[in-house]
Amino acid sequence: MDEVTPAEELSFEAARDELEKVVQRLEDGSTSLEEALALWERGEALYRTCRSRLEAAEARIEKLAEALAEPPAPGGAQDSGIGPT
Repeated sequence: MDEVTPAEELSFEAARDELEKVVQRLEDGSTSLEEALALWERGEALYRTCRSRLEAAEARIEKLAEALAEPPAPGGAQDSGIGPT
């Protein structure tokens, strides 16, 4: 059997692509029971990796959105006396 990269070492895109292939193989019904179980386990690991990466990206986006929503700090350009009044 080919050496398999641990799911957590894959990029999001690589894990997603492999997960799609796993699902296709499981859906076509041509695998043995043992192979189907191994594919299911691999699919679960790939899913967890994708989910973890998506949650991390969501957290980063929320943090950025919160930073953009904060009012400017006192002493910023508005309070400097520079520009039109």
